[in-house]
Amino acid sequence: MDLATAAQLGDQLRVDAIRSSTSAGSGHPTSSMSAADVLAVLVSRHLKYDWDQPALPGNDHLIFSKGHASPLLYAVYKAVGVITDKELMTGYRRFGSRLQGHPTPVLPWVDVATGSLGQGLPDGVGVALSGKYLDELPYTVWVLCGDSEMAEGSIWEALDKASYYKLSNLVAIVDVNRLGQRGPTEHGWDLEAYAARAAAFGARVLTIDGHNVKEIDEALTTAAVGGGDRPTVILARTIKGRGFSEVEDREGWHGKPLPPDMAERAIVELGGGTDLTVRGPLAATVAPKATPPASPVTLPQYAMGEAVATRKAYGDALVAVGSGIPQVVALDGEVSNSTHADEFAKAHPDRYFEMFIAEQQMVAAAVGLSVRQYIPFASTFAAFLTRAHDFIRMAAISQADVRLVGSHAGVEIGADGPSQMALEDLAMMRAVQGSTVLYPADGVSAAALVHAMAQTPGVSYMRTTRGAYPVLYGSDETFPVGGAKVLRSSEDDAVTLIGAGVTLHHCLTAADELAATGIAARVIDLYSVKPVDTDVLTAAVAATGGRVVIAEDHHPEGGIGSAVSDALLGLRDSPVLRLAHLSVRDLPTSGTPDELMAAAGIDAEHIEAAARSLVARD
Repeated sequence: MDLATAAQLGDQLRVDAIRSSTSAGSGHPTSSMSAADVLAVLVSRHLKYDWDQPALPGNDHLIFSKGHASPLLYAVYKAVGVITDKELMTGYRRFGSRLQGHPTPVLPWVDVATGSLGQGLPDGVGVALSGKYLDELPYTVWVLCGDSEMAEGSIWEALDKASYYKLSNLVAIVDVNRLGQRGPTEHGWDLEAYAARAAAFGARVLTIDGHNVKEIDEALTTAAVGGGDRPTVILARTIKGRGFSEVEDREGWHGKPLPPDMAERAIVELGGGTDLTVRGPLAATVAPKATPPASPVTLPQYAMGEAVATRKAYGDALVAVGSGIPQVVALDGEVSNSTHADEFAKAHPDRYFEMFIAEQQMVAAAVGLSVRQYIPFASTFAAFLTRAHDFIRMAAISQADVRLVGSHAGVEIGADGPSQMALEDLAMMRAVQGSTVLYPADGVSAAALVHAMAQTPGVSYMRTTRGAYPVLYGSDETFPVGGAKVLRSSEDDAVTLIGAGVTLHHCLTAADELAATGIAARVIDLYSVKPVDTDVLTAAVAATGGRVVIAEDHHPEGGIGSAVSDALLGLRDSPVLRLAHLSVRDLPTSGTPDELMAAAGIDAEHIEAAARSLVARD
């Protein structure tokens, strides 16, 4: 398409953005209108993409980090012929439609869900990492950003890591239209300020008039060639609401569709609309780098009774799983010598990506790697994953398959103090749509669950402990996701003790003390916190007269206690429960693990006392 026609296409995209949002009664037409010229030139002349084969390995990737500009993206899809005008006009933002208010991968041309600002570019880093280091494919990752989201720290984490990894295949196009939701953005049209910041983070910066198709074309041509060893940032000065004089550069029009009468006037001012069809250049027919075939996974072996930290078992198992499954990749947040992800880095350095202290970017890169069908494991201290919760939440909306591992959880970590103690991570991860939450208590179960995570879709999370504890299981034991283990049971059980991770060992000690005085206790290892084994729990409650002690190294809200009570109370015939829930209810301090477990009331002595109290009531 020549540039004159591309300019016409830009107006067509504006018209369709107006029509669709007015028809829906909601949406962001003015934010779409500012970037229409850039997208028209990009799609018609530079984006190498086979729209009939969105999974083609050599296709470029187009990510709308400013996901609220979905009217523009869907107008592009109409222009390339993958959706109809009828779908655009009757489906946009409607119940049951795939044209949702912000893009999601329910559409085959969308890689990741966007709309929570500051996430599309970090996700793009992961896709670009795949292209440069794993796939070794010549595709370009084009990311449309808004100027408002340039205030997000995650944008700068992304540019920093893109520069560190020399991602010349990543191009960020910033739609600098001056106006945010409530008024002017932080820097308005001060492109020099944006340029200085982007350059300081190592990017090559191109500054253009975002409505001059010649300048746009030249910048995209330069960007596509690659910036040597640098990502490219194109700063496009644009006008919000471009093309309709009544709203151009006017405050108060963010996120508002034009009323029907204004929409009619806008369409007339934009020339009445056209019905251009464009396909642009096709991607080269190339194949990803050949990967070795998968082979059987031989997990590490540990002797019964051997003291093994589950974080160490994670590192050992990750090496083994990575050796058998070549699509496995690992990331860490500069604590790999504590999470033991460094073992994978040594064994498989070409599949390990260090994200330093940038947890948001770490999770986003994992999401981007999953777009290219890799199997990412991302690890850091469990407490630090809270910084990335929005990225984890959006990973679920993206239907991404990512595996997260948080070590050093709970008061069990000891003297480091409360800032390092994850006491809310289980609740946070359980709340994620479709998530899997695992909490192994020994090396054998941890290793088996790492292998299970590699085969588990969606967002999965494993909590590991700092200290080393005795191995409880033989190497022939299996640990299916959604299961639980009964370690002690008899026909005379009077009370059920439920633990996971470190508290399971305390439950076993308490059971021994109870048995010495004639009280039989059933002990359950709830290694799968979500989904939970309702059958095992139901049987235990029935066998022990509803007497249950739950001990967890976590706040009372949302953790193991909530998982158990939610499962049991959700039954059609809910059992009668006499429940003692031991958890960390007060603010911890520094101390030894034993001191802190005792102070929190979750050690063997307190578990034993709670069990005796329940039994004594009868």
